Amino acid sequence: MSTQSENTRCRIAGTVRHSSVDGPGVRYVVFFQGCPHHCPGCQNPETWDPAGGEETTAEHLAEEMRSTRYLDGITLSGGDPLLQPSAVIVLADAAREKGLSVWCYTGWTFEALLQGAAGETALEALRHIDVLVDGPFVQDLLSKEHIFRGSSNQRLIDVQASLAAGEAVMTGAW
Repeated sequence: MSTQSENTRCRIAGTVRHSSVDGPGVRYVVFFQGCPHHCPGCQNPETWDPAGGEETTAEHLAEEMRSTRYLDGITLSGGDPLLQPSAVIVLADAAREKGLSVWCYTGWTFEALLQGAAGETALEALRHIDVLVDGPFVQDLLSKEHIFRGSSNQRLIDVQASLAAGEAVMTGAW
């Protein structure tokens, strides 16, 4: 069940129309504004302030994504996208309608999300995501060997298989 209106307001730090470093293939990336985790060594500390960045609508971002050619997927990053789960749902649904994969980066672990750490709507947002990169960035675990992750504690989770199993199931693709 969707919780969006036609004007799902959100705050973002910015977008990248064609990225090859935020998931497999060419991706449209939305950097959400606001993050409660404040990981030391974070590559995007300017996204921490929930009042920073710019206000827009998820529908506007979805339209920009739809008009972008040559995409394999959409990546929701930040900040922490799950602080704005209604916007995540709108964007994920628009991406899936276009046949794109949906990746989401969060500082919460999958288990904490299942326990409601980010709220009920964030839990619903998981149903719209294909791959979750979970967990805080840990500077002492910085890793260039773990593709699409900043630190080795972060996991690439197949969200739909995980929801069905009731526990984190890693994706073996990367």
